[in-house]
Parts: sequence; C-alpha cells; structure tokens
Amino acid sequence: MGMAHPIMFDGGDPYLARVRAICLAFPGADEKVSHGRPTFFTTKVFLTYGGVVRGDHDPEPYRQSVLVLPDASERPALLGDDRFFDPAYVGPSGWVGLDLRACGSPDELDWQEVGELVDASYRLTAPARLVRALDDARPTGA
Repeated sequence: MGMAHPIMFDGGDPYLARVRAICLAFPGADEKVSHGRPTFFTTKVFLTYGGVVRGDHDPEPYRQSVLVLPDASERPALLGDDRFFDPAYVGPSGWVGLDLRACGSPDELDWQEVGELVDASYRLTAPARLVRALDDARPTGA
C-alpha cells in the first residue's frame, strides 16, 4: 500500500458539499478519497477536489478548487481566465483547475458554471452508456 496520504480536505467544507451534490447527481457517479482528496468518478475520474500547481506543493492556495477535464478547444480560454490554473500532474493531460474561492463565497458563486464544467468532464470520461443515460434524463434544451 505504501504511505497513507494525509487528508487534504475539511469534511465540513461548504464548497465541497455543493461540488459533491453536483457530481453525485450524474449517472453512475461515485466518490472515493484518493491521494488525500475527494475524487468523483464513473470508470474514470471526472473531478478531483483540490489541487496544486507545479513546483508548489503547498496544498493551501488551491485547497478549495476543482480539477476537471474540459473540451480541448476550451482549455486555452479557460486558462486565460485568472480563476483557472494549470494543475500539477494532470495539466499535461488536458485538465484545468478552477479556484472556487476566486469565484466568490459558496452562496454567491455561479454553481451553474461549475455544473457545466463538471458536465463536460463527465462526458469526456464516462462510458457511452452513462452519457446516454445522462442525455435521456435531461430534456432537450434544459
């Protein structure tokens, strides 16, 4: 097993509560703690809560952030927005981080924007049958 990773999140974190509610609403989604962080997955991870940037392993600056896989064509524009960052380890695979604290308090944040990012990441990582289940569950135009 190797060394256990320290837990890098607060179970009472209000940002995490909202992120969890968004993620677990997707078909077949589940949660596990990996490398000390909550991760949400189907067969593959579609969101990690909390990240770091390369060369800085202090977990605090981006502790309340989400790492998601955007459509490759969207990534440059997202990284041009100063709320987003290029996360260590998964950035080279096309992932981005969104610093939730930079978006506002949990009550004022645009959770629909977060939901759209999660939706894109889910669609790029989930098996086709689950993506179909997602589309079947959502009326067109919603």
